Parts: sequence; C-alpha cells; structure tokens
Amino acid sequence: MTKKVLITGKDSYIGTSFIKYCKENNYDLIIDEVDTRNDKWKQADFSQYDVVFHVAGIAHANAKKSQSDLYYKVNTDLTIEIANHAKKNGVKQFIFMSSIIIYSSSKLNNGEITKDTIPYSKDPYGDSKIKAENGIMPLSDENFKVVILRPPMIYGPNSKGNFPKLVKLAKLTPIFPDYDNKRSMLFINNLTYLIYLIIKDKEKGIFFPQNSDYVKTSDIVKFISIIHSQKNFLTKAFNPSIRFLINFKFFNKIFGNLYYRKDMSFYSKETYQVVNFFDSIKITENVK
Repeated sequence: MTKKVLITGKDSYIGTSFIKYCKENNYDLIIDEVDTRNDKWKQADFSQYDVVFHVAGIAHANAKKSQSDLYYKVNTDLTIEIANHAKKNGVKQFIFMSSIIIYSSSKLNNGEITKDTIPYSKDPYGDSKIKAENGIMPLSDENFKVVILRPPMIYGPNSKGNFPKLVKLAKLTPIFPDYDNKRSMLFINNLTYLIYLIIKDKEKGIFFPQNSDYVKTSDIVKFISIIHSQKNFLTKAFNPSIRFLINFKFFNKIFGNLYYRKDMSFYSKETYQVVNFFDSIKITENVK
C-alpha cells in the first residue's frame, strides 16, 4: 500500500533531496510539502497522511544569537504544535530532524558521543532542538510513532553550511595541515535512504545516522584535490600550533573530534550507508 508523506518545511535541502531520491528510485511514496513560514500548514488536511516529516527550522546561518527567541519559536514551539496537530489528525508517524548540535556543550571524551552522553547545549540553536525533542517524545505511542534523527554534518550536491566552505578552502590552498582528527559526517543519499527505510519499517525512537567511516579533515582536502586533479601538499608542520589552538571554536570546528560511536548508527534491518565517502565527494562535486 502506497504511503502518503507530508513534509512540513517547503523547499528545504533535506526535504527536496528526499523527494528527488524517492522519485529516482521509484519508491512507493506520495510526497507533498507545505510551507510553515505562515499558518498555511494549519489549513492542510493532515488526516490524509500516514507520515509527517518535519524539517522546518532555523539554523545557525539563519538567525543571530541576539534572536534566540526566534530559535525557540520555530525550532521548539512550532515543532511541538505541528506534532500535536499531526497526532490529533490521525497521522501514524512523525519524523523530526534534530542535530548533533544538541551535544555542543556536553561532556565528551575526546569528542566521542555515546548512548549515555547527555544532550546539553548553551547555544540557542542546540537548546531549542533539545526542548523540541523533549516536547514531542511524550506523544509517542503505538498509534503515533515519533522518530528523532540526530545527524552530524550533512553534505551533498548544493548543500549549505560548513562543508562547502571546506571545499572552497581545499581548492584555494596548496598546503593543508595533516592533523589527525575524527568526525562523523553524513552524505545526503545515505540519510534519505534511511528516512525511506524508517517510513517503510514503521520505526520509532532516536536514530544517530552517519557514514560508515569516520572522516579526517585532511582526507576531505586530499580527496577534493584528487578528483579535481589539483596538487595539494599535506604537512604535519602546523600540528604543534593546532594542538595549542584546538580549544578555540574556529580551529575546533575544523580540526576537532566529534563523532558517534559506530554501534549507535547501526540499522538492523538493512544498511542505509549505500555510498562510500570517496564516491560521495565525487557526487557532491559532480565529477564522474
């Protein structure tokens, strides 16, 4: 039986990528979108949908810290309101896009996140996501299955955020530090396939999706150089300085560790990690 999915958050990167991926693979889903930047979503007939996939939100790039009330209004209050509306109208599954950012102020052992790590964020973006999770999880039951996704950095063709900035840097600099670090990342196709599986398998609970392999920042630079036939020299000469500067936010974002334990991301029914890292960079950069 074909399922009907409503994406709340029109024209989002993840939402449009999900629609494109499902169409390309002829998945048995009927997918609609609704804008949440006004009250039009309240006029949509939620009762005709099996799943609501909530992707609307304000990220770091869209609001200043001085506008913290906007984070809570959109990321927290709107999420809880839509989830309650969905449950009231008989929707069977509610999928919420949270983020690894909810651990931005958590106590971590060298950047490792485990299932026992308590989410904590001093940042309004991260805290608003935590409060949204706490607001919708009590709604979950056998008739209304709540799914929370906590992805790390998401990248892919035309993606936004830190990854395109790193790509640009890799293309501009001929020398880059060969510093050992470990990051969880998630290619958009791996994410969209997991979302499809979650819908197909009628899942509920919290998921920690990531690529099958951790990534070292210098490897990203190296792979980008390789696929564009550019010369890039990796050196350990800057490593003593990086070790000194790693506690500063700018350097930690580039060279720090931040990763989920791999056993947290295992999906028992089928692997969703369908594209390896090197191939994902080629797809992202549109290189054959």
